[in-house]
Amino acid sequence: MTPTSGTPHRHHYLLDILHWLIIVLSVLLIVFISVDTFKGINFLENKLYMQFQFWVCIIFMADYFIELPLATDRWRYLRTHFIFFFLSIPFLNLIDLFHINLTSEQLFFVRFIPLARGVLAMTIVVGAFSRNKLTSFLSSYIVILASFIYLGSLIFFYCEQGANAMVTDFGTALWWACMNATTLGCDIYPVTIPGKILGCILSVGGIVMFPLFTVYITSLIRHYTHTHRFYLQ
Repeated sequence: MTPTSGTPHRHHYLLDILHWLIIVLSVLLIVFISVDTFKGINFLENKLYMQFQFWVCIIFMADYFIELPLATDRWRYLRTHFIFFFLSIPFLNLIDLFHINLTSEQLFFVRFIPLARGVLAMTIVVGAFSRNKLTSFLSSYIVILASFIYLGSLIFFYCEQGANAMVTDFGTALWWACMNATTLGCDIYPVTIPGKILGCILSVGGIVMFPLFTVYITSLIRHYTHTHRFYLQ
């Protein structure tokens, strides 16, 4: 194989490695945030976390600039992937560096910005596993839904613990998030403003996302019926 013909393959392997690295780092970020939330650790004072999330953001930004010159249409890539670059900026480190005063709730939400970048990467990589469009769609859908519910429950637990007598542990917050995301409702009511806003977001997100699963099942049944029409007659 000549160097010219091998170059695209090397680019493909490099991008695969970067995407998997981003997924691993995103999962580690979720673990870091979860542990700090459960233990009530002030993450701005957690130097290990601040350094870790800084380098995670740097790797995220590096992935953006590595993919840019490899894109077939670079201007289109800039337009469609700018949000990836924006979500990769280490805002927490900038806030700490310039001593910007934010409330603890605002800082907690800022922590989730790199995670949004990671979730986007996870949906792309997981969806690329399957050549079947329907299966790819379902895989991406499951990743988004699971991330949506878990991160929502984590935020709800942080905002409501201590202020809401009904939120006694994370399991309660996770149950609340699941019930709101499925639009079934729950007997646990948020008492803080962020918790109430989150409840609306989860409900609206559930209304939007769950019908997509119905569309997938319908398309799957149609595909199966079309493929096995001969046997059904």
